[in-house]
This record gives sequence, structure tokens and C-alpha cells, in this order.
Amino acid sequence: MKITLAALVDKPIIEKFIINSLDQALYQLSVCLGDSEYIVVDAQGKGIKAHNPLALQKLVQHLPYQKMMLRQQSAYDEMIGQPVRQSSNLLEVPFGDNKLY
Repeated sequence: MKITLAALVDKPIIEKFIINSLDQALYQLSVCLGDSEYIVVDAQGKGIKAHNPLALQKLVQHLPYQKMMLRQQSAYDEMIGQPVRQSSNLLEVPFGDNKLY
């Protein structure tokens, strides 16, 4: 599911922003509202991405949110001949407010 950055302005408080690590230096923004997770998109409907997680944090610093997380999931296990994992190797760590005013 998708939500625009402009639509988030109307929310009284946002539970959680997630900065998804997609590649070596590529990050995408998503948001948790209630029990759902949304990809944050621009006015043209394209996912908001950046080459630096701080750029995404700066983009939403004016919005009221409870926490921000950095999320990464590695695909390298499959690439080195390991058996298919039975559980996820998802890593999600807090990404503090860096006061980027």
C-alpha cells in the first residue's frame, strides 16, 4: 500500500517511520499507521528514495512521529550456498533524531 507525504501532514501522530536499506547506498521510506505499513510516495506515486538515510529523516522532521527505525534484510545467505533460512534475518534498529534543522 502507498501513502503520499502530503497525506501524512493530516495525521496527529505517526507511530513509526522505517528507512528501508535496499542496496549499498539506497534507502526507501515507509510508515506504520495502525496495523498497516505503507510505502511513502511523492505526488507522482513514486516511492521516496535517497542515497543517505539522513536525507529521508530531514524530509519528515516537520511531522510528529514516535520513532524512526532503520531496517535491513540480507540476501547474501542464499548467494553463498547456505540452506534456505527457516526464519527471517530482518534487522531493525532505532534511528535517533539527528536534529537536522
